[in-house]
Amino acid sequence: MRPTLRRSGTTASVNPRTRKTKAVDLTAPPFTKEYIDQYRHRIKADPDPEAHFLYAKYLIEAAKKIGADAKDQRAVKKYRDLLIQESLKTIRRLATEKDNYDEAQFFLANCYGTGTLGLQVDHERAYHLYLQAAKQNHPSASYRVAVCNEIGAGTRRDQARASAFYRKAASLGDTAAMYKLGMLLLLGTLEQPKNPREAINWLRRAAEQADEENPHALHELAMLHEMPNSQLVPYDPAYAKALYTQAAHLGYTQSQYKLGQCFEYGTLTCPVDPRRSIAWYTKAAEKGYSEAELALSGWYLTGSEGVLKQSDSEAYLWARKAANKGLHKAEYAVGYYAEVGIGIKQDIEFAKRWYMRAAAQGNKRAMNRLTEMKRAGNKRSAVGRPTRQQAKDECVIC
Repeated sequence: MRPTLRRSGTTASVNPRTRKTKAVDLTAPPFTKEYIDQYRHRIKADPDPEAHFLYAKYLIEAAKKIGADAKDQRAVKKYRDLLIQESLKTIRRLATEKDNYDEAQFFLANCYGTGTLGLQVDHERAYHLYLQAAKQNHPSASYRVAVCNEIGAGTRRDQARASAFYRKAASLGDTAAMYKLGMLLLLGTLEQPKNPREAINWLRRAAEQADEENPHALHELAMLHEMPNSQLVPYDPAYAKALYTQAAHLGYTQSQYKLGQCFEYGTLTCPVDPRRSIAWYTKAAEKGYSEAELALSGWYLTGSEGVLKQSDSEAYLWARKAANKGLHKAEYAVGYYAEVGIGIKQDIEFAKRWYMRAAAQGNKRAMNRLTEMKRAGNKRSAVGRPTRQQAKDECVIC
């Protein structure tokens, strides 16, 4: 059974066992001292721990916004600090064994894990709180317990325990855990025997709940459906494209890059369409995805009539961005651009340095260029400006 594809922006399906706090619009209430005093007085008579938790979260939001236009910012800062202290006091009380409120435990664990709200980073405290919430079947806390056990954050590494909590979190409806468990069973990691059939089931369930934070299963399933000889799922390039598209609309850079390739080369039932190729590459590149940055460099190197104006400077700059992230293919491209003088003044020594970086990562073309340059000595560079097809064939920009 395939996951149901949804349009971008629609709400993911929610497992009924996944418990969440009541939805609250924190931008709706006024952020004034008078309102805070009224809210504080009103909440004292409410025995519901969730109501107190929402009040604590409101105080955090109020501390960010109150008094922005006030003249005495020193007094405002003091008042904001008091609000944060009150919020933390409330959350800590709710997280104690007396109240034992799992949402407060999870929230406070996140604060200790990231060092927010003025707290020192304390992975051991964070782990303890995640574990307390997980004992109450909090899905996301169970997932975090698994992560902590896998990487040894706040506790010793324990692969078997990590696997057990990934399974627990997945069973409780946590999307990230479903994806993780699916990959564990697909690859046979964390002491899990391979179980492809169960793995695909978990990946499909994760894909059905995919959102902007958890689009990974869509991409993984797409790759499986793209494989002609896969024994796990039917070969279906059109469906693979649909999955990539859904993940791309959710902002997943790897899927955005993949669609850029599909529309550049006409694969997975996509027509060759430079405009859409460049658009998808741009989305991924603007988020810092190095492969997409290099792909954009290639488009700028030659341009596309009626779509993208050719620009040597842009070609060099996008390649340099990717190279600065350590992508060896981009390091080779920067070396090539410097050797030929594309987007940068011709500089053989500068080119050699970038070729050496790429060669150090095993890039064979960079190794060959260094060998040829050494053999040529002081003679003029033998390489010239490539056409788009040559740039692809010679992997200058691939």
